[in-house]
Amino acid sequence: MRAPGTMLGMVMVVMFAAVAAAQEPAAPQPTAEHKALEAWVGTWSGQGEMKPGPFGPGGPMSWTEECSWFEGGGFHVICRSQGTSAMGPMKGLGIIGYNAEKKVYTHYGVDSTGWSGFAEGSREGDTWTFQSKEMMGGTTFHSRATMTMTSPTTMSFSWGVSEDGSTWTVMMEGTTTKR
Repeated sequence: MRAPGTMLGMVMVVMFAAVAAAQEPAAPQPTAEHKALEAWVGTWSGQGEMKPGPFGPGGPMSWTEECSWFEGGGFHVICRSQGTSAMGPMKGLGIIGYNAEKKVYTHYGVDSTGWSGFAEGSREGDTWTFQSKEMMGGTTFHSRATMTMTSPTTMSFSWGVSEDGSTWTVMMEGTTTKR
C-alpha cells in the first residue's frame, strides 16, 4: 500500500505538468503579412541607372538576385545578389521580413562595398516602401526605396535620399524581372 504523501506527490506532479502544458504558447505561425513576402521569392534580373552624386559616379547597373524562403516556417526571405555598376562588380545579401509586434516590414542588408543597413517599411497593394536613417562621411541622411510590383514577374523601383526627411533626391531607378 502506498503512503498518502507519495500519492499526493504524484497527483501534484501530474497536475502541475498539465497546467504547464496548457500554458505553453503555441509555435508562432506566419501572418498574412509574412505570406505577402512570397512576392519576392524567385530569381530576378535587374537593370537601373545610378545618378552621379555622393554615392559614386553614376551610370548603368545590372544584377541578378536569387530570393528564397529562410528555413523554418515562412517568416523571412533571403536574397543574394551579384552585379556590376560604374564602380565595378558587387555582391549583396538581404533579409526581408515582417515584425508583427511593430507592424512593419524589415530589411537587413550588406554588400561587398562595405555598406550595411537596416530599414523598416510598409506595403500598400503592390507597392513596398522602405525607409532608413543612415550616416555617410559624418553626415546623417534619410533613405527611401519604393518598389512596385507592376505584374507578378516585374517590379519597378526608385531609391532616393534626403537630408531633412522631406525633400528627396532620386539616386537610382530601374526595373527587375522574375525569370
